[in-house]
Amino acid sequence: MLHLQAASVNYRIAVGKDIGKKVFTLQTLPAQDEDNYGQLAQIDGFSLHAGVFADTHQAQKPERLCRYIARPAVSEKRLSLTATGNIRYELKTPYKDGTTHVFFSPFDFISKLAALVPPPRLNLTRFYGVFAPNSNVRARVTASQRGKNSPRLAEDLKDSDKPYHARSMSWAQRLKRVFNIDITICEACESNNVKIIACITEPAIINKILMYLDKDGPPITANTCRAPPLFESAQITVGDDYTIERDFDFGA
Repeated sequence: MLHLQAASVNYRIAVGKDIGKKVFTLQTLPAQDEDNYGQLAQIDGFSLHAGVFADTHQAQKPERLCRYIARPAVSEKRLSLTATGNIRYELKTPYKDGTTHVFFSPFDFISKLAALVPPPRLNLTRFYGVFAPNSNVRARVTASQRGKNSPRLAEDLKDSDKPYHARSMSWAQRLKRVFNIDITICEACESNNVKIIACITEPAIINKILMYLDKDGPPITANTCRAPPLFESAQITVGDDYTIERDFDFGA
């Protein structure tokens, strides 16, 4: 994967007989002067575009920017097949050298798509400079004041000989932040008296716990309260300790 990613960012062919060569591009516009190419800065392999900003009263601009960031990596509308069987991709914004189209062989195009697949168990958003997790000034430039030299951690680290270590949020904190679900509040008395003792993710163990709870009350297992399947030919595989249902519509 490192080889595919390196070839992707350098616009090189990663697989096939022409491995290492530059991908074929089509330049239909004159090259722009680098000094006049907008508010764009490049240093140490990183690029920063400072031409997009929003005032406090422009509520629609941040939403539009978030939609732009969350867009798919490849636009199918600008993707087409040439008469020779190659993949042609039209750029939304021409490069500063005038490039408007990029051509790939089908095999090399698959390698470029594979380079876009995020690796498992790795953060997709990485910060550099003052926003990095171990930056000495991160607590000064973030609203949460998390990081080294944070005034919120001064009392906790005052009498401790352990070095600072950036701590991530727990599953309970993530549920409350993203979905506004606070699992530490009791549903019966609505007080913060719930203690989290474990996070169980194994399907077999979850099924055993639900089956045990069925003995003391109304059935709550997935086999009795699930929504009706949309397809009559849904395959059901029965395991030793639990049941796996395929072709299940989670949006039903």
